[in-house]
Amino acid sequence: MRTHESAENYLEAILMLGQNGNPVRSVDVANELSFSKPSVSVAMKNLRKGGFIVMDGDGYITLTSSGLEIAQNMYDRHTLISDWLISLGVSRDIAVSDACKMEHGVSKQSFQAIRKHIEEWKQSINKDKPE
Repeated sequence: MRTHESAENYLEAILMLGQNGNPVRSVDVANELSFSKPSVSVAMKNLRKGGFIVMDGDGYITLTSSGLEIAQNMYDRHTLISDWLISLGVSRDIAVSDACKMEHGVSKQSFQAIRKHIEEWKQSINKDKPE
């Protein structure tokens, strides 16, 4: 199923905020993404309807298996691309910002090719390092 970029950003934010077992509420997502609480509330309603999240009676958000899959995919793309850009000499702030844009637009095939290239490049760098 194809999701919109905004949904992918929300799911990725929920994943990142929930790392280390931290509970996540809509207000945390609003603060993380610098969005208004009403906007996030509407987005959470849509994500619930889509089956990507569940909310308990206290307002804590949990990713469903489909939501988690999308969130992990976006986080993986974001991390790989931003680290790669940083290794090329791009400043951290710009690399993170650019990675956020790139992670949504690149096809699965192109991303796999980029990942393979980066992994091969890292192996060649490590092979040339003196021990």
